[in-house]
Amino acid sequence: MGKKTSRSELPPVPEALAAAAVDSHTHLDACGAKTAEDVRAMVDRAQGAGVGRVVTVADDLDSARWAVEAATWDERVFAAVALHPTRAKDFGDEERATLEELSAHPRVVAIGETGLDYYWDYSPPEPQQEAFRWHIDLAKRTGKPLMIHDREAHDDILRILDEEGAPETVVFHCFSGDAEFAKSCVAKGYVLSFAGTATFRNAKSLREAAETVPLEQMLVETDAPFLTPHPFRGHPNQPYCVNYTLRDLAELRGMKVDELAVATTATAERVFGLDQG
Repeated sequence: MGKKTSRSELPPVPEALAAAAVDSHTHLDACGAKTAEDVRAMVDRAQGAGVGRVVTVADDLDSARWAVEAATWDERVFAAVALHPTRAKDFGDEERATLEELSAHPRVVAIGETGLDYYWDYSPPEPQQEAFRWHIDLAKRTGKPLMIHDREAHDDILRILDEEGAPETVVFHCFSGDAEFAKSCVAKGYVLSFAGTATFRNAKSLREAAETVPLEQMLVETDAPFLTPHPFRGHPNQPYCVNYTLRDLAELRGMKVDELAVATTATAERVFGLDQG
């Protein structure tokens, strides 16, 4: 019998996809990358599995500064900047000014992750909603996609987007709704990004949503180092594991994995303008 992988170990790197994929949402710094060499090694590992480009996402100011710098170290890395909703109680003039400056960088391809999180009790709803409205405005002013964090806040997310007027492109990162909510989002033209949670066998309603979303409105992501896909749930995660998510979702949708990789990569290129740099 083969050696059993410890839950503290990274999953094995799977056989490379024939079609290049994109990890549309990861956190390279939280995965342990600090230097240009760290970033290169992590993205090399992803490329070895057929995941050729990644969007590394910030959740606070230090992370935002690092993400932008990291995106200049390797042409396969792009950045998204925002203040995470769980940190919204600290959202003030300094945060606004810093994010305004960073958002203008050509390697920043999205404003995110922003939104609402009613699961964790780190920040009251009111400052979260105020910060979310500000990020919506920033996305519209910069012409960059809005990358949404939505945890147990579906109705308020849609309400505020309607009240403020949604940016041209809205991405629901780590989509967590059911098929009915997915249908509502798709009807509004929003893009839904599926993480390893969509491969979990007990996530029936989420898997039903992933099964039905139009390919031109579908992305895949890791949200690494979190949410490692089946069958390695609970292990550390890295961008190369998008390969596992694609394989699982392709089977779920009854299509070839390389067809799904091509489709989601085309969506990522259109949404984030990944040829820029």
